[in-house]
Formats: sequence, C-alpha cells, structure tokens
Amino acid sequence: MLIYRYADDVVAWAPAKVNLHLEVLGKRPDGYHEIATLMVAIRLFDTLVFRDASGGDIRLACTQAGLSLGPDNLIVRAARLLQDHTGCTRGATIRLVKRIPMAAGLAGGSTDAAATLVGLNKLWRLGLGSTDLARLAARLGSDIPFFLGGPAAWCTGRGEIVEPLPLGAVLHLVLLCPRFGCATAEGYRRVVVPEKPQSGEAIRKAVAAGDVAGIAASLHNRLQPAAERLAPRLAEYATRLRRLGPAGVLMSGSGSTLFALCRDRDEAKRIARLLKHGLEREAADDEIADEEDARVFLVRSPLATEQKENSCGDHRGSH
Repeated sequence: MLIYRYADDVVAWAPAKVNLHLEVLGKRPDGYHEIATLMVAIRLFDTLVFRDASGGDIRLACTQAGLSLGPDNLIVRAARLLQDHTGCTRGATIRLVKRIPMAAGLAGGSTDAAATLVGLNKLWRLGLGSTDLARLAARLGSDIPFFLGGPAAWCTGRGEIVEPLPLGAVLHLVLLCPRFGCATAEGYRRVVVPEKPQSGEAIRKAVAAGDVAGIAASLHNRLQPAAERLAPRLAEYATRLRRLGPAGVLMSGSGSTLFALCRDRDEAKRIARLLKHGLEREAADDEIADEEDARVFLVRSPLATEQKENSCGDHRGSH
C-alpha cells in the first residue's frame, strides 16, 4: 500500500493480492474456518482519495456502478470504527476509483478497508501505530491485516494472524477474471476439509528464495475444487491457461480469479496477449477461445524498493 498527501488530500493506492497456498484446516467454534495461506500483494490497485470534512459525516463516492456506498460498505465501516475507537469527531469525503474486480478472490474490499484505516489515521492525524491499526483491521475482516504490511506473508487463524515473509524475486502473473464472481461463504460451505492438511513449508522456502519453479510446483488452493463444482466454467478457464504453458496455474482465494504464474515478464506478456486476443490456437490445436466474458490483467509483485516507498510521506502541491 502506498499513501501520499497531496495538498489537502490523502491518496492511497490499495493493492490486490493472490494466494499461492490456501489450506483449510477445520471449522472454528465462531463459525469461521481455520486456514493457512500464503498471500502476495500485486500491482493492481484501487485508488482512494480522502478529504477532511466537518460534522463527522463519512461520504463515499465510487466510479463502480452497483457498489453499495452505505453503512455496510467496508470503507464506511472502517472509517466509523476508527472514529469510535479514537473518539474523533471529524468526518471525511472518500472517493474510490475501483479497478480490482469484485467477488474475485483478490480482496478488493479488504484492501480498501485497510487503506481507509491508514489514510484516515494520516488525514485526521490520529497517531495510531501499526499494532493498533492491525487490531482494528482484524475486527473488520480476515484479509485486512495483511494489507498493512507486505509484500508477502503467511497468514493463519481466520487469516488475520500475519507473519511477514521475504519475497526473493519479482513474480510475474497473468490474471484471468471471469465476469461472474464466487461467493466466499458458499465455497467454504462446500469445501472438504482434509484429514492431513497440505504443508506450506515448501512454498514458503521457494517464495523466500525467489524460486519460480519451486513455487509453481507447490501451488495449492483447497477451495478450488469446491469453486469449480459451483462454477464449472472455472475448470475450463484453468485448462485454457495451462495450455498456454506457464509455470503454474491456480485460483486465488475463493475465486473466481485464476492466475498464471510465469517464468519471466516476456512469458507473461505472451500469455496475456494470447488471452486478450483469443489466440489460444497458437499454443494448442483447438478452436479459438472467446475471452470476451473475462478480463485479463498483466501484473507483478512489488519490487523491494516499491515496498519501501513512502507509505506516510508528504507530497504537497498539485499533481
């Protein structure tokens, strides 16, 4: 996440994520599932612009039609939680430029909530530290604490217990995002919890070493079979991606996004081009695929220097 101050505004660039490993360990007494997952931030961003307002009101506007802007929205909930926790009586207008697909397993709502906590903490000069923000994030949702750090982490519990991991190399990915979404709750209801969970030790080591082949060999998502039963077209998309020859293919989160993990940027550009133009025939002797009902994104994980870019910097003036 990148946070900047521009004149009177605070601007946040909130990244999406993919799961390279997601194992479901069992049902918890609170109704959630215990999981173990390895998440990596990617350079596909929503943008949030925060401006101070009097009277304590939180007013949200968004470029995406059909997104609720009321009290159920995670951005509004995050702002209200921050007000309640600190006693702050100031308000804000928040403009959201939505680029991350919704209901896609990329945590677009979660990253926006995390950006709201950090952005309003800066705008209102509340002075909350990372520990306080992490506690508030965990109260809002399972994926939200991850976005306070990055670029990679091993997350357990509901996903809210975050252990930062080193990312040994930039990962190049192609996202295939169907126009249909997947309901997280339904996916978890249908998941088959394994008697012997798959360990994430191999992929943790591969991620730290920047070993793309090792990462590809260890990709795992326990929710994918359940998602493919709910939406059989996901399996068709996964087959199409595999035919293009990336290092590996996996569904992110509870779906519906699939990603191709590529060996380098050139391979990622080739696969993205084939998907965007429906030229699968170049990779396999098959009919040309019609990908008009899906979106394709060419993305990568952040560079180390980008993670160190100012997350609380002051950039004044007009841009």
